[in-house]
Amino acid sequence: SAKPRTSVRPPVPPGLRIFSLFSHCYCNVCILVILMSLERAVRAKLASKRDPQQEKEAQEWMEAVLGYKFPKGFPLEEYIKDGQVLCKLINTISPGSVTKYNTTGGQFKMMENINIFQKAIKQYGVADIDVFQTVDLWECKDFSQVIMTLFALGRETYRHPEWKGPYLGPKPSDEAKREFSEETLKAGQTIIGLQAGQNKGATQAGQNIGAGRKIIIGK
Repeated sequence: SAKPRTSVRPPVPPGLRIFSLFSHCYCNVCILVILMSLERAVRAKLASKRDPQQEKEAQEWMEAVLGYKFPKGFPLEEYIKDGQVLCKLINTISPGSVTKYNTTGGQFKMMENINIFQKAIKQYGVADIDVFQTVDLWECKDFSQVIMTLFALGRETYRHPEWKGPYLGPKPSDEAKREFSEETLKAGQTIIGLQAGQNKGATQAGQNIGAGRKIIIGK
């Protein structure tokens, strides 16, 4: 009986193996370079959104509220990154709003401080849409959003008469409320009634102005 024929792959030349390995590594390097370029582009775009003047005003306001100066030459985003300063800030503005925050611990404890601050300012009255995301500060994804939140908090202090300052940003405009007496409302109803009766001599075309169109299906 004939023996089954077995296929034997020819050995891969060493040069081809090296070329294949080099090509694989080259592709990985290209992908890494592209990702790094995209990250740099995103960071550059976010950095362009930052307003040094607003950051300066926000820092000076926090220093005035807390009663001490922040370290010179230390980036603001790094100094408030662990959330402790922010918790002190809202506690000074609204005493008792933060009963406890972490002064030691790893990154999760520090991120918890940021969450505590976010919750406290929402309870104080800052709109949810004005509150930055945790990564905006912790990873400095978008520090401009952090500054916008501080300005939103500064605006909200105007609405609390118990807070005597300092303030951040212009005072929000008060809603213009109009109150009418019962006599005024009754007089208005009388005028509307008289106007409704003045259709004497009006044409059908004139009466149809502003009337809704009727669409009849099946005719």
